[in-house]
Amino acid sequence: MGTDILEKGLLILGFKLEQRQVGGLLAYVRLLEKWNQRYNLTAIRNPAEMISKHLFDSLSIGPSLGEGRILDVGSGAGLPGIPLAIAYPEREFALLDKSAKKTRFLIQASIELGLSNVSVVCERVEAYHPPDLFDVVVTRAFAKLADFVVQAGHLCKPSGYLLAMKGAFPEEELKALPATFEIVDVCALSVPGLNAQRHLVKLRPSRAGDH
Repeated sequence: MGTDILEKGLLILGFKLEQRQVGGLLAYVRLLEKWNQRYNLTAIRNPAEMISKHLFDSLSIGPSLGEGRILDVGSGAGLPGIPLAIAYPEREFALLDKSAKKTRFLIQASIELGLSNVSVVCERVEAYHPPDLFDVVVTRAFAKLADFVVQAGHLCKPSGYLLAMKGAFPEEELKALPATFEIVDVCALSVPGLNAQRHLVKLRPSRAGDH
């Protein structure tokens, strides 16, 4: 199922993955498909569509991840966290979601896929206060950039950054950003098989006046 589509897309994205990682990505799609029948994790039902709209979309931000520990906020069905954890087994990922049914899926998926580099947290983002902050805080789910900064900014190390996955260039949202974070970059993403605009917004804690 979808091996050719997946391998071609990975090549376009510049990923050289081992067969077990490719197998892991396909196994994740199968798990999504299976759990979706009961839990409604994603509106996308077609496995081939899941490969482009979920796997490739998530993996397209790989080159922007940088170093260190990564928190996926509002992870939902594990996007972008699980595909990235499969592609970067040496990196540590925490998946955060407030929904108990979604975190049940995330725990089960990480066990079945053998992802020892993944931990799952069931908590509201603004109420989550881990002992160690994260180098990278990423989201694909927040409606507005300002909300992401206000609710998740406290989880980012002073030397770290926030990554927000967006569709069209979010001009108005960028203007509404709180002063606590500053824009590092907004780059267009190219996602194989996806005929839609995608952008990645990279923010860091504001250096001005060192809050």
